[in-house]
Amino acid sequence: MNYALFKTFFKIGLFTLGGGYAMIPLIEAEVVDKYKWITKDEFLDLIAIAQSCPGVFAINIAIFIGYKLRKVSGAVVASFGTALPSFLIILAIAMFFSQFKDNPVVASIFRGIRPAVVALIAVPTFRLAMSAKLTWATCWIPIVGALLIWLLGVSPIYIILAAGIGGYVYGSIIKPTE
Repeated sequence: MNYALFKTFFKIGLFTLGGGYAMIPLIEAEVVDKYKWITKDEFLDLIAIAQSCPGVFAINIAIFIGYKLRKVSGAVVASFGTALPSFLIILAIAMFFSQFKDNPVVASIFRGIRPAVVALIAVPTFRLAMSAKLTWATCWIPIVGALLIWLLGVSPIYIILAAGIGGYVYGSIIKPTE
C-alpha cells in the first residue's frame, strides 16, 4: 500500500503545474475514482481541512490521505511522493537556469503555460462549488470573500475566521429554528 501511495502522489506531483489547487482533479481521479481509497465526501472534507492548515496545500492533502490510509508511514510516504518531483525539477532548473533564462523560446513556453495553469485552478474551484452544494442563495459568500481579498486587501485569515464564525452561528443558532 505504501508503494501505491508513493507512486500515486509522485505521479500527481510530477504532472501538475500550477500548485496544489491544480492537483485537486488529479488527486480526486486517483484517490477517489480509481483506487477508491476515500469517498467523495471525505475528499471534500480533507480539502477543507488542508486549506485551513498552515503549509503547502498539496503536502497537507497528501499527509491527510496518507494518514487516513496507513497512519504515520502513509503520511510520510504520500507527502514525500508529492514533494519529490518538485524538488527534482527545481534542482534541475537551478542547475541550468543561467543557460536558458533569456531564451525567447523558453519565455514563450512559459507565457503559453500561464493560461493553462489558470484553467487548472478554475476547474476544481467550480467542481468544489458544485460538490459543496452552493446555490444561488449561497454563492455570494465566496464571491464576496474573493472580492474583499482582491479589491480591499483583506487578509484571507479574516475571511476564514468570519466564514467559520458565520457557519457556526448558522449551523447552531439559525438553522435549528428554521
